[in-house]
Amino acid sequence: MVRAFSLLFLLGVMVGCKSIAPPTPLADLNAQQMHGHAVYQAHCAQCHYDRKDAALHGPALIGMFKKPYLSSGAPANDERVTATIVHGRNLMPAQGSTLDPQDLDDLLAYLHSL
Repeated sequence: MVRAFSLLFLLGVMVGCKSIAPPTPLADLNAQQMHGHAVYQAHCAQCHYDRKDAALHGPALIGMFKKPYLSSGAPANDERVTATIVHGRNLMPAQGSTLDPQDLDDLLAYLHSL
């Protein structure tokens, strides 16, 4: 009985260790990340939550770069996220014509803070 409890406790600790770190507080963002937050508010917030782990119209973005894969199964890296933003994917419309390169870089910097 004690052995089974110990095993369950150890398993619980191991599972708990897989939680992701919380996002950087808005007050602690640098200038690039703050501009990226503004870009997020203008172009992404209507479909994606950034600071809570729940889907809106699209998947939540919290912790997206802290996980190995995106919700689509693609690797969680700048290249895949940029391609999704620029070209769209499934129901997500392409944003390539609405964002200039600096806005896109700043948005990525903000997404990395989540």
